[in-house]
Amino acid sequence: MSSANTIIIKGTGVRCERVANAAITPGHLVELMSTDKVRVHATAGGVAQSAFAVEDELQGRDIDTAYAADAKVQFNVFRKGDVVNALISNGEDIDIGDKLVSAGDGTLKEATADSSAVETEEYVVAIAVEACDMSDSSAVDDPRCNVEII
Repeated sequence: MSSANTIIIKGTGVRCERVANAAITPGHLVELMSTDKVRVHATAGGVAQSAFAVEDELQGRDIDTAYAADAKVQFNVFRKGDVVNALISNGEDIDIGDKLVSAGDGTLKEATADSSAVETEEYVVAIAVEACDMSDSSAVDDPRCNVEII
C-alpha cells in the first residue's frame, strides 16, 4: 500500500477545478456532471476519464482531508504513464499488474474475468504498480495504491 502523502506520484496531468456535488476525498476517481459539478465516478466498470481528485495543497490540506459538498475541488486529468495514489475499494486484493476499473463509488477495483478467464466489458482506467491487500479491510487500513494510467 502506498505510503506517499500526495496523490501525484509521477507525471502532472492537467489541473482542473469544479464545485463538488458531494464529499470527495483526494484519490477518488471523479467525473464531470451535466450540472458542471464534479462527483465520484458512479458507474462500476463504466467508461471513465483518468481524472482523480488531488489534495488541496494551497489551503494546507493533505490527502486525508475530503472536499465538502459545494466546495471547489481540484482534480487532475492524467495522461498515459502517469502514476496516481488512488483509493482502492474495500475487499480488493490487488497484485502488481492487475487491471483496475471504477468500483462505482470513486474507488478502483480489479477488473473481473468470466469463468474462461476472459475479461468482461469493463473500462480499464489503470494498472497497479504495487500490491495492495484490502481483502481484510477495516477503518484502520490504508485504502491507497499506486496505479499507472493506461
